[in-house]
Amino acid sequence: MDDESVKAEALQIIGMFKVLPKLVVFDLDYTLWPFYCDCLSKREQPSLFPHANGILYALKDKGIDLAIASRSPTSDIANTFIDKLGIKSMFVTQEIFASWTHKTDHFQRIHSSTGVPFTSMLFFDDEDRNIVTVSKMGVSSILVDNGVNLEALRQGLTTYAHNVNKIEDNKKKWTYYTQNSTSFERTG
Repeated sequence: MDDESVKAEALQIIGMFKVLPKLVVFDLDYTLWPFYCDCLSKREQPSLFPHANGILYALKDKGIDLAIASRSPTSDIANTFIDKLGIKSMFVTQEIFASWTHKTDHFQRIHSSTGVPFTSMLFFDDEDRNIVTVSKMGVSSILVDNGVNLEALRQGLTTYAHNVNKIEDNKKKWTYYTQNSTSFERTG
């Protein structure tokens, strides 16, 4: 499947959802590309997973901002590869630095620079420990096994829509509860 076919299918998938994230965040190693960049040199020519490019362009076409959160100890190599792939301008922010915090620092910085609430973000990563920790921050997070692909995109948007609906239901319940407890206090 070429990039244009993937993009067309990704646009169809995105079009199925009424609620979309404001920001989609990607890990790099084994999420956007099939290697650890710290095992390669800057001289090598990187490649993305087969569906990654089409998905990135589809999200951008729909007006969804993109960001990177990578715990790479070789940010210089990661940035060189992003440049070589011609995708640097696609990302509103790139947080690429070594960390022991399972990306909580990365997401704090992403939130600070973009102003996007955690609950309005969707995140793709290949490491379960990052998914678990970032999910606790309120970010809809998807574990990918073989890089980001169309099925992961569908799963991510489904999870995001479910989480947003759950938040809205809780707001309605809270509003109902606070309105009824106030009227009960006045009459009691």
